[in-house]
Amino acid sequence: MGRGKKIAIGMTIFFILAVAGIYGAGAYFFSSHFLPDSSINGLDVSYQTAERVQEIIADEIAAYTLTIYEMDEKQENILAEQIDIQYEENEDIYHLVNSQKRWTWFLSLDNPKNYTIEAMTTYDKKKLKRTVRDLECFKEMEAPEDAYIEKTETGFEIVPEVEGDTLDRKKVISQVRKAVENGQSVVDLVEKGCYILPQVYRDDKTLAQHKEQLDRLATVKITYDFQDRNEVLDAEILQDWVVQGEDGEYLLDEAQLKEYVHQLAVKYDTYGSERDFRTAEGNMIKVKGGDYGWVIYEEKEVETLRADIEAGREVIREPEYLYRGYDREENDIGDTYVEVDLTKQRMCFYLNGTLLVDTPVVTGTQNKKYATPTGVYALDNKKSPAVLKGEDYASPVTYWMPFNKDVGIHDAPWRSEFGGEIYKKSGSHGCVNTPSDMAKKIYENIEIGVPIVVY
Repeated sequence: MGRGKKIAIGMTIFFILAVAGIYGAGAYFFSSHFLPDSSINGLDVSYQTAERVQEIIADEIAAYTLTIYEMDEKQENILAEQIDIQYEENEDIYHLVNSQKRWTWFLSLDNPKNYTIEAMTTYDKKKLKRTVRDLECFKEMEAPEDAYIEKTETGFEIVPEVEGDTLDRKKVISQVRKAVENGQSVVDLVEKGCYILPQVYRDDKTLAQHKEQLDRLATVKITYDFQDRNEVLDAEILQDWVVQGEDGEYLLDEAQLKEYVHQLAVKYDTYGSERDFRTAEGNMIKVKGGDYGWVIYEEKEVETLRADIEAGREVIREPEYLYRGYDREENDIGDTYVEVDLTKQRMCFYLNGTLLVDTPVVTGTQNKKYATPTGVYALDNKKSPAVLKGEDYASPVTYWMPFNKDVGIHDAPWRSEFGGEIYKKSGSHGCVNTPSDMAKKIYENIEIGVPIVVY
């Protein structure tokens, strides 16, 4: 064997032994050190022993800073010392080193190994709460405000929301605690939803629908005509009647609609009510009872009013009536009426404020059975001639004007005298017996519905 050949063989053996030595040294080294391109929770631990990694992590935690990102690009920091954060040795780090494939360490150079372990730290929870509470972001917070609709001189406008910067303290504490426990260095309060936000924004679909509904109501003006008084229903009142239904749609609140009509009836119905009345002698008295007066037909008026509102109408009209009087002024007896004074046995008929008839009469006999009923009544009918029938009589008359069932005003050709105290013992069966010429004059000038005031 030549000398050159021997040298070549020797060099090969040397190279093999050198490589084997390097390989063995590497295998031995990485039996207690982390392989190249190794990281734990993002921290580079390549070539480090488990003990050294523990020290590095401890140093990292001692210098720990949690950066808190807030609204408007503001930020604050919480330092480890503020919450007494401490590192406790983590056995998992030793397990990671021991579980490495150290015999193939040379293959790890292009094979990064990223490990995640639970950071073994402790901190003072009370101090964390106190530190969070003392953050600047909790001072002088502006509360959020929902977008809303405002009435203006020109209609309705959507007032934009105010986001404010009010934080949910519990959420902030929870997010900071999670960040500390997971070793995170940043927590974004906006991203984590820690701010209390408005519930309604300017582009809210239901808000837009509500405005559209109110815009329609802005054209509504219902003027109720009560002759000498008016009652106006417009957008100022109606805007509070728009409510959101279960399906999210905006509609008129039926309860408020009905209540409004009911209150109209309470205010303006006069049927059978007690009234102030000035007598022919100028005395002011109170008269109650009877069937005269006005009654709003509430159910029908609700339907009519709803239709007017939904159509966006501006109208002047009367309400729907169930019963109507003769005059709609506050004094609904008006200036055309018949007055019967039972005590003085006197009857007057005023036509448009002019005294047309003033006559003595005979009214019902003064007892429980035949006494003429008091109150204010509406003239029910007119008939000429007529036959008045009772249990024991049938009396033909020329002029019959009933106002309370079978009680009415009529001529009484069988009587030669009227007035005085005839009624006390020899009165009628309840009717107002009237001299024929006076009955004729009333009959020719009176209309059905005219009030008959009896007292």
